[in-house]
Amino acid sequence: MTHSSEESLRADIVEIGRRLHDRGYIASNDGNISVRLDGDLVLTTPKGVSKGFLSPDMMVVTDMTGRKVRGQRDPSSELLMHLEVYRSRPDARAVVHAHPPVATGFAVAGIPLDRAVLAEVITTLGSIPIADYGTPSTQELPDAVRKYIKAHDGLLLANHGALTVAGELFAAYYKMETIEHFARISLVARLLGRERLLSREEVERLQGLRGAYGIATPAPFCADETTGAAAEEATCQVIQAPSAPGARLVDDALGTPPQPDGAGERKESKDGEIRLTYRELTVLIEEAVKALR
Repeated sequence: MTHSSEESLRADIVEIGRRLHDRGYIASNDGNISVRLDGDLVLTTPKGVSKGFLSPDMMVVTDMTGRKVRGQRDPSSELLMHLEVYRSRPDARAVVHAHPPVATGFAVAGIPLDRAVLAEVITTLGSIPIADYGTPSTQELPDAVRKYIKAHDGLLLANHGALTVAGELFAAYYKMETIEHFARISLVARLLGRERLLSREEVERLQGLRGAYGIATPAPFCADETTGAAAEEATCQVIQAPSAPGARLVDDALGTPPQPDGAGERKESKDGEIRLTYRELTVLIEEAVKALR
C-alpha cells in the first residue's frame, strides 16, 4: 500500500465519519471505521473522538493482533470486532460500525430485518440477522459477530447498533445506509398493520439475478426459514418469504385488524408481537391512568 493511497483512505474515513454524524447514525464518540492496508495492517479510527469531526492525522495503524504500529492516539475500543471480521472474511477490506436509530431500535426489540420486503435489499444485503449481545470492547462482541459474518455483509448487534462490511470503505458505508433505510420502511409498514412480502419463488428469482447484476454475496439464501438456525456458524442467509407459486407478492397481516365496534380478540403476529393501533393504545393508556387515580 503506497503512502499516497493510505492518505486517500484516511481522507475517506474522515468523509464517512462526517456522513455518519450528519445523518444521525452516531452521537458523541459512538461508532468506528476501519480499512485493511497491505502487509496485514489495519487503519482505524481512534478511541474517544467524535467521528463527525475527524482529521486524517487522528487515524491509527495496527497489526492484526491490535498492536499499535503508528499513530499518536489509541485505536478504537472496538477494534477486536473489526479484526474478527478480517480474520473470518479475507474478502472484506472495510468495516463500519454505527448506531443508526431505527435499525438499532429493531436490534433492541430483538427483531431481525430478515423479511423479504424490498427487492433492492434482497439483491444487495439479503437478510440482516441479529448477533447475540456482547459487552462492548470485550471478546464477547467479536465472538457474537463470528456466528454470522461469513454469511452476511450486514448485521444488527443486539442492543448495540449495526455492522457492515465490504471490499472497500464507501461500499461498507452505503450498506449501513441501506440497513437504516430498510429499517425505516419496515417500521412504517408495521405501524400500518401489514407487510406485503416477496414470495419464496420471487426471492429465488432475485437470487439468480445477483450474478447478472455483478453483486458478490457471501452466502446463498437458506432453503427454508429454519435451515441452519442452530448452527454455530451461519452458512446461508435465513429469509422470511412464504412460498406462493405463481405469485410475486404475498399479503402478510401483522395481527388482527381492529373491529369497528371494538369487538374481537387481538391475536399475536407470526413473530410473537402484538400490534395495537394508535386509538387502541390511547384507550389502554387512559384506562391505566384512571386506575392509578
